[in-house]
Amino acid sequence: MFEIPRTIFSEEHDMFRQSIREFVKKEVSPNNAQWEKDKQVSRASWSKLGQNGFLCLQAPSEYGGMAIDDFRFNAIFTEELGLSGCAGPTIGYSLHSDIVFPYLLHYGTEAVKKKYIPKMISGENIGAIAMTEPGAGSDLQNIKAKAIDKGDHYEISGTKTFITNGYLCDVVVVAAKTDLSLGAKGISLFLLDASMEGFAKGKPFEKVGLHAQDTCELFFEEVKVPKENLLGKEGEGFSYLMKELAQERLIVALAALALAEFMLQSTVEYVKGREAFGRTISEFQNTRFKLAEMAAKVEQARIYCDQLVLLHNDKKVDSAMASAAKYMMTELQCEVADECVQLHGGYGYMWEYPVARAYADARVQRIYAGTNEIMKELIARKVLK
Repeated sequence: MFEIPRTIFSEEHDMFRQSIREFVKKEVSPNNAQWEKDKQVSRASWSKLGQNGFLCLQAPSEYGGMAIDDFRFNAIFTEELGLSGCAGPTIGYSLHSDIVFPYLLHYGTEAVKKKYIPKMISGENIGAIAMTEPGAGSDLQNIKAKAIDKGDHYEISGTKTFITNGYLCDVVVVAAKTDLSLGAKGISLFLLDASMEGFAKGKPFEKVGLHAQDTCELFFEEVKVPKENLLGKEGEGFSYLMKELAQERLIVALAALALAEFMLQSTVEYVKGREAFGRTISEFQNTRFKLAEMAAKVEQARIYCDQLVLLHNDKKVDSAMASAAKYMMTELQCEVADECVQLHGGYGYMWEYPVARAYADARVQRIYAGTNEIMKELIARKVLK
């Protein structure tokens, strides 16, 4: 679809893209409909991802990883999944490798790294991150989950909700208050194992979209967590979250753009074959103009995101930049979804058509990883600095 060459990628990147594309075509796309019915991706698919070396690309070799210090590979992974239109797997796989894993790598003790990273690489352990609570969404400073220092361990209690990969997770990064009186400065991060006593999972939610993505509540009732499972330092959790959220939001932006491109391409194919009043829908001026508008926006967005990927490779993407990307790309995804459904007519509202599922999947993108209203606030802070 794009006429402008994507010069940020080398031949090695192109080879990796082709391997991901073939994997998605063989292992993801044919199974997505069943996963939507199951409300979760199969564990077998996670194992196959691990066997192919597609998980936790930055993991050091001493833990069995590929030690790939190049975010462009991560971007390709997320993009190719999104281009398949399989939004649930796109979000779940990327969250595991690009959002959860970095907390272990950057802040985990050596004992935690040795115990859990190899299993995250292989797909044996599926990762999740638990920040949001029933009474605290984007307002992380107001979380109520608490972690009490018991001398030789911490005791964690609380409830987390809307947890992506929650039902399947084996390990989860949990934000909890080690000091309830200090607000953001009282937040610490812990790595919990789903086998720990007092850790329970709710049933997968009945969501409007992302049906193949397991999302649920997590419950912690006096869970005993070893001291070594504290990630980083006590009271530094909020600063760690703010630092790592930049990559999380960039990943959401990349997924949103790829899924928008998938919808646009699906619609182009549809209007070329659908006839009305004796000619194809693609011959009507309104259709042509709508497609032109979307194509121009998507192409510009791709160039913008490619530049951000390069900047992130050099660790130059700050919170405001990532927030702008997340805000813009998810808004664009929803705009494209709406226009593409309209161009499909009544068929666009039928679940059997990919654009209908993509429409349902798109809406939540403007909510999680920080609502787009919060994104605007973070952008404004930099603008008014």
